[in-house]
Amino acid sequence: MTSNPIIAIDPTHPEPALLQHVAENLRKGRVVAYPTETFYGLGADAGNERAIEKIFSIKGRQFNNPIPLIIGDRDELDSLVTAIPEAAQRLIHVFWPGPLTLVFRASKNVSPRLTANTGLIGIRISSHPIARSLARSLGAPLTATSANFSGQKESTTAHEVARTLGSLIDGIVDGGQTRGNKGSTVVNIAVDPPLILRVGVITEIEIRKALESTCPH
Repeated sequence: MTSNPIIAIDPTHPEPALLQHVAENLRKGRVVAYPTETFYGLGADAGNERAIEKIFSIKGRQFNNPIPLIIGDRDELDSLVTAIPEAAQRLIHVFWPGPLTLVFRASKNVSPRLTANTGLIGIRISSHPIARSLARSLGAPLTATSANFSGQKESTTAHEVARTLGSLIDGIVDGGQTRGNKGSTVVNIAVDPPLILRVGVITEIEIRKALESTCPH
């Protein structure tokens, strides 16, 4: 992956060989834009400090702003957080995979750069086949901050990303146009009761209803 290429990947049935190619570049510390169920995100290996710092630099993002993560499977959550409260289990059961970012107390395995030294980390499992499959192919958490300059409009196509960030990033996965309009809903479940930090695709009413539901064990 050189010269900031745009790589087209089928958004419904992502090609494993192409995903592995992108994942290998992420392992090398490169930053790649990719589609999610909301907007295009900037992906880096969340365990690579230099790649994380590169994302802050690309976006012009202040270091006091945390960066959320996308994981490929629920099992990955245990090593990233200190606890998974019952409220989180209820929300996970109803909304994952999907546009719900849950804010947990981060474990020592999570870089303080990602938490902005707050001790908190936002995590979701994406319902977009490319985003989730890419996290699985990487075998590690994937950064999920939006592919734009901080404070600017989010991108819903690969060409929008190329126009704004093309010269700054190492590649773009073109999975077609994303849903856009709203970002993921963000809920802090590290506090009791849970606190809705941002209403996005999932409404406050839907969150409240899920929190009142019976969690299957």
